[in-house]
Amino acid sequence: MPALASARKRPVNLSLNEGLVDQARRYTGNLSETVEALLADFVLAQQQARKAQAEQAARAVGAWNALAEAAGSYADAHTTL
Repeated sequence: MPALASARKRPVNLSLNEGLVDQARRYTGNLSETVEALLADFVLAQQQARKAQAEQAARAVGAWNALAEAAGSYADAHTTL
């Protein structure tokens, strides 16, 4: 992800709670910068969560495959074909 300060910027339209925006402006002089930093944190957290889910799925597949190799397929013993 590019650094926030050096990334190309473009205007976007957001619909935000007016009262919440008024409150946020009391705490920051640059609402766009604050929202951008929060959005970057959110995106990073989502990327990490998806990576963790993919790794967990890969471990589950590996464990299932190891079990199937060690014990054989349950279906093979009970097939009617």
